[in-house]
Amino acid sequence: MSVVLIVEDELLELEFLESIVTDLLPNDQILTCESGIQAVQLAKQYRPDIIVMDILIPEMNGLQAIQEIKKFLPRVGVMILSAYSDFSYAQTAIRLGVQEYLLKPIKPSIIKQAVHDLLAAAAACEDEAFIEPKINQIYFIEKSIKYIHDNFKQKLPLQLVSSYIYVNPQYFSRIFKKEVGVNYIDYVNNLKIEYACKLLETTSYPAYRISSECGFTDPSYFNRVFVQQMKMTPHAYRRKHLCENAESNG
Repeated sequence: MSVVLIVEDELLELEFLESIVTDLLPNDQILTCESGIQAVQLAKQYRPDIIVMDILIPEMNGLQAIQEIKKFLPRVGVMILSAYSDFSYAQTAIRLGVQEYLLKPIKPSIIKQAVHDLLAAAAACEDEAFIEPKINQIYFIEKSIKYIHDNFKQKLPLQLVSSYIYVNPQYFSRIFKKEVGVNYIDYVNNLKIEYACKLLETTSYPAYRISSECGFTDPSYFNRVFVQQMKMTPHAYRRKHLCENAESNG
């Protein structure tokens, strides 16, 4: 649902604009007020998608109000409706990023088209804003995975990886699980245990050395993680592998 804020101090004009926008957007939220200060307050509270703003309104003029609102809603779509064609107003409006500057009197069809265009532009901005952080997330997840694969054989706390990609640890942990499908610790431990299995199959290293080779600082923790993943102890895994090899060679 879109939110539209209409700011106009002339009551008949306000009702006229409200009826036009309501006719165009019957299921959306239409807010109205008569002053610049009220406009800023409503914008903070309801965060409108577009604003239809008169210039000469009480307490704070429309351009000043837009300047304040843009500080916390930089992407909001703005349409100025004014009876004044003063070039300085238009210059200020352009500097503030106002998309539409229309002079009164104006036909309802033109207002509807302008509102429609502003909503379309707002939707496009939302899509761009969504795509941009998504691309950033994919980039730093890919970068973190490469770093993990290069360094999982050593102690690798989450904070070390998150600092490598310059991301807050809590945010990194949440996005990693969302994008990869498992949490960070399980992902790293999976790599460690996969490497441990390879060492058990190809070397005669005792379990404590394999634990160290895989980046575990505590052999008993290594044993617990191994059993959790492989459903058997490292010793049982090696014995099973030797038996299978003997059978295949026999």
